[in-house]
Amino acid sequence: MTEENFIPKPYTNLIDSGSFTWASPSNIALVKYWGKKEHQIPENPSISFTLNNCKTTTTVSFSKKEINTGFSFEVFLDGEQKEDFKPKIEIFFKRVEVYLPFLNAYHFKIETSNTFPHSSGIASSASGMSALALCLMSIEKELSTDVSEQDFIKKASFLSRLGSGSACRSLEGDLVVWGTHDEIKGSSDLFGVKYPYDVHQNFKNYQDTILLVDKGEKQVSSTVGHNLMHGHPFAQKRFKQANSNLSQMVSILKNGDLDQFIALVESEALTLHAMMMTSMPYFILMKPNTLEIINKIWNYRKQKGSKVCFTLDAGANVHVLYPQNERASVLEFIKNELVAYCQNGQYICDVIGLGANKL
Repeated sequence: MTEENFIPKPYTNLIDSGSFTWASPSNIALVKYWGKKEHQIPENPSISFTLNNCKTTTTVSFSKKEINTGFSFEVFLDGEQKEDFKPKIEIFFKRVEVYLPFLNAYHFKIETSNTFPHSSGIASSASGMSALALCLMSIEKELSTDVSEQDFIKKASFLSRLGSGSACRSLEGDLVVWGTHDEIKGSSDLFGVKYPYDVHQNFKNYQDTILLVDKGEKQVSSTVGHNLMHGHPFAQKRFKQANSNLSQMVSILKNGDLDQFIALVESEALTLHAMMMTSMPYFILMKPNTLEIINKIWNYRKQKGSKVCFTLDAGANVHVLYPQNERASVLEFIKNELVAYCQNGQYICDVIGLGANKL
């Protein structure tokens, strides 16, 4: 499949106005992607758990313009107009215009809200861009009789990727792969695919408690970080490692080995941050409390024989991952020992989810 497959046939229906609302979750990568080629193509494949509670709800209202004067839209976050969001959406619209030719024909009002802090290391761009892409696909489905349910999700994921790479992993669940990998049927660089194989019961209803170490905006955007992989001295080794780790993850998801899962997931998280620390310019997104939490988790796991582990996105916050059968004990551990390292004692209890919903 190529990009040309996502260019629609001429629309058959006429619509003057309307509105669609979608809620789309964030996701947390187990095998990370860091570094991308032109057109938002990943340098290596990745796999993520889809979250359930950390999500963005977006309403797109549209009305026909009398004159085609280019893109026309306004953006609101939690009811407040956000001019600073417009450049990113303008870039997104330019990238997807050939695939959504109706974009110039309407004025759009984009209203969005998150259940978690914006730009704090939880992937708000993933949930936000996927929710927006789904709303736009709902419009296209009204304009065309030629969009099947399967095509709808695939194209929405394809469009999401052009807004934010990891957004293409947020539409379905509970595990999604993005990036071509020899051992995963149907995998593609162009869109995310629901993990196609059986998953061991150990990973069902997996828990993710997100410790909000720093709710402020990241000092370096993910876009800048990805670009620093160009010419990075360890880049090619890293891309090869990620492919190998994804092969291992396929085996782990089948056999349910939680010790192997822990080792791989934590290594991936630390490798991601190692890439940041060894780029030029270099940067550190972990905070002192991030390291305190990691050490506390390691000590708890050793003392209790627990299967709790951590992972990190490109930020200071810690995702504490653990099986459902340890929920009560791990939450007690978090309240007693880890909350002290969270900003204002805040954390989010989440669980692996099944993807986006039309509201």
